Amino acid sequence: MSLFRLDASIRTEGSASRAIADIVEAEWRAGNPDAPVTRRHVGTEPLPATAWAAAVNGSYAPADQRTPEQTEAVALAATLTDELVDAEALLLAVPLYNFGVSQHVKTWVDLVITDPRMAPGQQPPLAGKPAVLVTVHGGNYSAGTPREGWDHATGWLRRILADVWQLDLTVVTREFTLVGVNPALDEFADLAADLKASAEQEAAEHGRRLSSVRTSA
Repeated sequence: MSLFRLDASIRTEGSASRAIADIVEAEWRAGNPDAPVTRRHVGTEPLPATAWAAAVNGSYAPADQRTPEQTEAVALAATLTDELVDAEALLLAVPLYNFGVSQHVKTWVDLVITDPRMAPGQQPPLAGKPAVLVTVHGGNYSAGTPREGWDHATGWLRRILADVWQLDLTVVTREFTLVGVNPALDEFADLAADLKASAEQEAAEHGRRLSSVRTSA
C-alpha cells in the first residue's frame, strides 16, 4: 500500500505539523513495513509561483504550440497529479498561516487542478482513497473561542480534498502550538498540553485506519 505525503511547513526544525504527521506515518508504516512513500515538501521546496498561470494557458494551446514555460508547467502539473493517482493512501500536513493556507499549498492545489484528469466534470481519479489531513494552529480557533471562525484554511481544504477530489478524508487538528513560544499564551499551558496529547492520540488512530482501509478491502 503506497503512501503519498505532502508537507507544507516552512520550518526546517521543530515543525508541529510534521511531528503530528510523523505519528500518522509511523502507524501506517507499522502495517505496511515495505511499502513505498512518495514525498513532496512544498514548504521548504516550493513550486514556482508562475507555474499555475503557465499551466492554465498551456492547457488551451496544442502541445506543439506551447512556449517552453508552458510545456514545463503542464508537465509539472502532470507529475504532481501522478504522485496522487499512483498512491493508495494520502497524508497531508498543512499548518495554518495567517488564518489561511500558504501560497505554497495553493499553488500545489491549483496546479493539480489544471491536469485534465482533475478537470471539473471529470470523475476524480482519487475518489474513495483514504487520506489524513493534519493541520496545526498557533492559537485556538475552536468553537466558543474568541477567534472562532478565523481558520479559513481547514474548511477550504475540506472542500478541495473531500468534495472536489472526493477523498475519504479524516482530519487531525492540534491547537495552541505557540503556547511555550509566545509568553502571552503561558496561561494556557495545561490546556495546550491536553490538546497536544489528544491530537497525538487521534493521529495514531487515523494512522492505523489509513493502514487498514485499502489492505482490508
